[in-house]
Amino acid sequence: MTGEIVILCTCSSPEEAEKLARLLVEERLAACVNAIPRVRSTYRWQGAVETAEEVLLAIKTAGRLFPEVEEKLRAAHSYEVPEVLALPVVDGSAPYLEWLRGSLKPGAR
Repeated sequence: MTGEIVILCTCSSPEEAEKLARLLVEERLAACVNAIPRVRSTYRWQGAVETAEEVLLAIKTAGRLFPEVEEKLRAAHSYEVPEVLALPVVDGSAPYLEWLRGSLKPGAR
C-alpha cells in the first residue's frame, strides 16, 4: 500500500464535474481528477429503481486527505447523498506517485 487513494464520485452533469474537479485541484486536495462522461447508473433511491446518466470523477489524492475531500464534496455537491468511495492505491509508478504527492497540500502523507 502506498498511502494514496482514488476516490470515486458521480456527478449529475459535466458542469458539476468540472466545478468539483477544479475545486479539489485548486485547493491541493487532489493532484488530478479525471472526469469520465456518460456513465449510466442504475440504483435504488427512496424505494424506487432509478437510472441516470452521470459523470464519474476519479480523484487522485492521499489517504490522509480523505476527510477534507469528503467534506468539500458533500458541501459543494448537488446530490443529497453523493457517492464518495475511497479505493487504496496498492502500487504505482514511482515517478507518478512522487508527482502526485508533490501536487498535494504539504503534510498530506
